[in-house]
Amino acid sequence: MTDKRNVKDMTDKRNVKADRLSGFIASAFQACGMSESNSERMGELMAEADIGGQDGHGVFRLPMYIRRIRAGGMEVNPDIKVISERTATALLDGGNGPGHLVMSRAAELAVEKAKTCGVAWVGARYSNHAGPAFLYARMPLAENMIGLYVAVGSANHMPPWGGTDLLLSTNPISVAIPSNAQADIVLDMATTVAAYGKVKTAADRGETMPEGWMIDKQGQPLTDPTRSAEGLLLPIGGPKGYGLSLIFGLLAGTLNGAAFGKDVVDFNADPKATTNTGHFVVALDIAAFADVDTFKRQVDGIWDEMKSSALLPGVEGIRLPGERLAATSAERLAEGIPIPHALGSRLDALADELGIERL
Repeated sequence: MTDKRNVKDMTDKRNVKADRLSGFIASAFQACGMSESNSERMGELMAEADIGGQDGHGVFRLPMYIRRIRAGGMEVNPDIKVISERTATALLDGGNGPGHLVMSRAAELAVEKAKTCGVAWVGARYSNHAGPAFLYARMPLAENMIGLYVAVGSANHMPPWGGTDLLLSTNPISVAIPSNAQADIVLDMATTVAAYGKVKTAADRGETMPEGWMIDKQGQPLTDPTRSAEGLLLPIGGPKGYGLSLIFGLLAGTLNGAAFGKDVVDFNADPKATTNTGHFVVALDIAAFADVDTFKRQVDGIWDEMKSSALLPGVEGIRLPGERLAATSAERLAEGIPIPHALGSRLDALADELGIERL
């Protein structure tokens, strides 16, 4: 049964305008010594996560980021540099900076190279948690490119298929494909049934988890998110999801000289250790393969085909990847971003600690 405190947490919310949220986040980082330009970029990207409905990857993470910075585990103004480069590839050393800054630079470089080569792959090491995957997959869209992003998750919560040792993370992937009249198609998914951020937000709101998200080490369903440290996240599609997580970890982690497997540092549990998080982003210039306008109209046509499919009994309609993201973004830009009571209290406490105006 849900207690009275949790009922309050779920029902007592305040809506905050996107620019106010972005400014609050930027102020928090500036109070920790981050430059104005870096802090503004962090504010924009973290608020964009909340605008898109990724509540476990936006301002929810701010106290953890600040804790890591103050503990010396993350650089506020990193020296992000190219350490290996060819015509269509590059490897960045993120200087142990926030993943948002590192992967913004990676996406910019991938787009720049793809303008010449048609496609470019940029990897990164010595980075940190970067928020939701869709942020970086969508960046090439502005240049009429397709974007793909993969990361090693910030803590291991999944064993190899059939095992119990936590050697794999959620290792997400996002692919963004531009359309013309319809919302852009944006796939953003973890290789686990649920991202760990959803587990944390469920705990924060006093909710239970559906069966199928986690099991305990005896293989029994675990639905209490406050006991998540005792559990194992389940992969999508059983062994297929395990295989994807493994491959993504090798490509985003091992290939880049970043942490993978037992070397992954729990971002939340250890604020002092260097995480050496790995990611990569790919930009693909549509014009290298097709006329851009024609391609976008064809994407619209595929959208319409999927939406017009005959439905199974009880199904209200077909939904495409990116449709909810677009709808949520429009709603939250108009009405504000909901901040639950528990999170709001933590942000108020953080503001007081940093000497900045409360949200």
